[in-house]
Amino acid sequence: MTAFAAYTALFLAAFLAATIVPAQSEAVLVGLILAKEQPVVLLLLVATAGNVLGSVVNWLLGRFIEHFRARPWFPVSEQKLARAEAWYRRFGIWSLLLSWVPIIGDPLTVVAGLLRTPFPTFLILVTIAKAGRYAVLAALTLGLM
Repeated sequence: MTAFAAYTALFLAAFLAATIVPAQSEAVLVGLILAKEQPVVLLLLVATAGNVLGSVVNWLLGRFIEHFRARPWFPVSEQKLARAEAWYRRFGIWSLLLSWVPIIGDPLTVVAGLLRTPFPTFLILVTIAKAGRYAVLAALTLGLM
């Protein structure tokens, strides 16, 4: 696999995994780390960039299509959204540090847009969360933890 193909596959997997599309980027990252063909730091940067950009899409969805919330095609169910809103209101912007967690992370990023979380704050907290998750996964894969 060429470096370009590897980085593109990782970016797309990470991007999709952060959106409402069910996808897993962790397996792609671990596979590429174990292949030892690309520098781990670059793999982490690409995965983080793709995952954060996917979360930005969620934030934009929440920010700009809130009035479509009751439609059946809305990407997040009303029940999941209500649960994420309650969590977000209870723990505030710091809950975005859990944006990496499966099941709750994606709705939290949508809710952050719905509740008008300032974009710079959103971006910083989500980047910390996503980069941290990938760094831990890389460390575990490399046997550093």
